Amino acid sequence: MEVTLEKIVNLCKRRGIIFPGSEIYGGLANSYDFGLLGLEIKNNIKKLWWKMFVQEREDITGLDSTVMMNSKVWESSGHLKGFNDLLIECKKCHERYRAEELDPKVCRKCAGKKFTEARGFNTMFRTNLGPVETPENVVYLRPETAQAMFVDFKQIVEAYRMKVPFGIAQIGKAFRNEITPRNFIFRTREFEQMEIEYFVREQDWKEYFKHWEGEMKRWIKALGIDEKQVRYYEVPDGERAHYSKRTIDVQFKFPFGLEELYGLAYRTDFDLQAHKQDYRDPETGEKFIPHVIEPSLGVERTVLAVLFSAYEEVKGGRTTTTESVKEEEVVLHLPKAIAPIKVAVLPLSRKTELTEPARAIYRELRTHFMCEYDETASVGKRYRRQDEIGTPYCVTFDFESIDDTKVTVRDRDSMKQDRVAIAELSGWLKEKFEL
Repeated sequence: MEVTLEKIVNLCKRRGIIFPGSEIYGGLANSYDFGLLGLEIKNNIKKLWWKMFVQEREDITGLDSTVMMNSKVWESSGHLKGFNDLLIECKKCHERYRAEELDPKVCRKCAGKKFTEARGFNTMFRTNLGPVETPENVVYLRPETAQAMFVDFKQIVEAYRMKVPFGIAQIGKAFRNEITPRNFIFRTREFEQMEIEYFVREQDWKEYFKHWEGEMKRWIKALGIDEKQVRYYEVPDGERAHYSKRTIDVQFKFPFGLEELYGLAYRTDFDLQAHKQDYRDPETGEKFIPHVIEPSLGVERTVLAVLFSAYEEVKGGRTTTTESVKEEEVVLHLPKAIAPIKVAVLPLSRKTELTEPARAIYRELRTHFMCEYDETASVGKRYRRQDEIGTPYCVTFDFESIDDTKVTVRDRDSMKQDRVAIAELSGWLKEKFEL
């Protein structure tokens, strides 16, 4: 089975997971909106990341900084001068590309082979603060979340009594004026990042770099990303960012090629030096500038890799009913922590004696889980709808339920059906989600 980008895009639009933004007005290049299901997947990924790397660790604290910062931040960090992509333009149709994007150099639009010389293009979005447009009022939308963690370093150390080694974590929007956004949500101009700046002594950086490489592998496993499609690429000299002494790109084999999913960088003391931030050891009084290990993860790219890894097509479908299914069925094997809908409640038929108690179960369960209630079409079709959006458990109230006060719970992956007492259902499901 070949999982193409087209299949993922079609599924996302059909089920309202992700769809083009501003579509009634012709859309906006690579602008996408997330419906409830997509938003839940995205939020669940962020919750899991925060749980694993902030909640469960005592050496990492959190931050939520502003999108717009004083322009001196970007001047000090080198972004105003150095945050550039090389731009080339097709001489035939004037389509523009990132220089590294075309190999061989053939225009995707007109097949032209003649291009202008590459020139630098700063990808930061520029805007104006206040009613009067003057050079003094120029500000930028942040191209990364990292800088605020460096600028706020001393404030956080003092307020939270943090001791090196420690980290600051942040999830937030970033903006880059990409020359050619492409491949659905893989490369967009507006996106979210999950980043940690982990501060260490210079002599310890190799130890902690290895630690965070292991943590990123643990994260990939928790997400259910297909580890066979993951490659760890050591970025050579000359290709790393200006602040990096060592970088590993965590790449994923998408249908459109092997592309960067995450990055792990040793930023040295570049950023804290740039912002004139230092640290004093509270026990020894020693004063020094910490070095930084940075695991950087894109939220939308994570969503895409998770969808590709979870997607399965079953020829002829699969069903636990007596229905004859000829069409192909899509199943999303999302990890339980990531699934947008945790439990679906499905009365066997639309008869009142089934729908009323089924709705009562739904009302009770939704106080604990993100749930969906569905009574339209046959129960087999309703199972398939839930399989398609990755719902781990379907609860069916049938005619036997009236007498034995039990329901049938169907497991998405094993297709196993358990008969569970209604009074014990919430606890039974909680145990399943904790496993």
